[in-house]
Amino acid sequence: MAEQDNSNLAVPALGSSAAYQLANVTKSAPQFDSLTPRWITRLFDWKGLETGIYRLNKVQEGDTPLDILCSTGDTSNITEGFVDYSTSPREYVLNSISTIINVNTRVSDIYSSPFNQIQEQLRLAIESIKERQESQLINSDDYGLLKNAAASQRIQTRNGAPTPDDLDELISKVWKEPSYFLAHPRAIAAIGRECTRRGVPPQTVQLFGAHFLTWRGIPIIPTDKLFVDGHKNPKGQAGKTNILLVRTGENKQGVLGLYQTGLPGEQSRGLSVRFTGIDKQGIGSYLLSLYCSVAILADDAIGVLEDVDVGNYYDYE
Repeated sequence: MAEQDNSNLAVPALGSSAAYQLANVTKSAPQFDSLTPRWITRLFDWKGLETGIYRLNKVQEGDTPLDILCSTGDTSNITEGFVDYSTSPREYVLNSISTIINVNTRVSDIYSSPFNQIQEQLRLAIESIKERQESQLINSDDYGLLKNAAASQRIQTRNGAPTPDDLDELISKVWKEPSYFLAHPRAIAAIGRECTRRGVPPQTVQLFGAHFLTWRGIPIIPTDKLFVDGHKNPKGQAGKTNILLVRTGENKQGVLGLYQTGLPGEQSRGLSVRFTGIDKQGIGSYLLSLYCSVAILADDAIGVLEDVDVGNYYDYE
């Protein structure tokens, strides 16, 4: 009797689609592509306010920096008088960045393992608010660094691309203990190209466990909140942006971040989270509010290099 050949017959086995139904899936928390390190809020000096208002008192100066005494007479070559103050100082009122997060209680009750749905919603909303805060610190018409820098502290690039000469001139505007440059990552790449082209490649320094390029020992901090042609995430084509040089700290008459203290439901500096209740449809609501502003204590605390050409990615391939 001939023996049967089974070599070409498929062997029955459990399929992957069916097996998948019994498998545990390891899940990540929601990833937020737009998040950034937000170096600016880490580098600022911050001052807490009791009432949400900061009055920036200034000396009423004369024609020269040394001409500040209001003389009342000259007795034996000794000038007598007093140092006068401005009678109309600027007041900064804290800006509010707020949002409301709604979560269906049925969803949070049933679908909160392994990640708590309410906590994840609040975490992502807080991250979004803090990204908005950093953008406002630079771009707010009311108090942002870019819009409120003095006209005398603004300079133009010589040839479009940011050169060592441009950076040196910016330092000459903020020469009293400058703290750091702020620039879009593409502007920093352009700085590296131009400096290397001239044979003076930038050195690096380590801060917060990260490495930054420097110029004249001053760190160059990246932020995508200094837009290129008005966009946060521009494509590779050429565009224009600005580079800032900042001096920080109240004792240095620099830039000072402001926030509200003692908030109900305070989660972090100037940020509160408050549960506002559940409606008849079972929707729970949470109010998130962040109060902040920034004061430029002296005109020479910030300088702006304008019309910086970041170049075209494809020109350097």
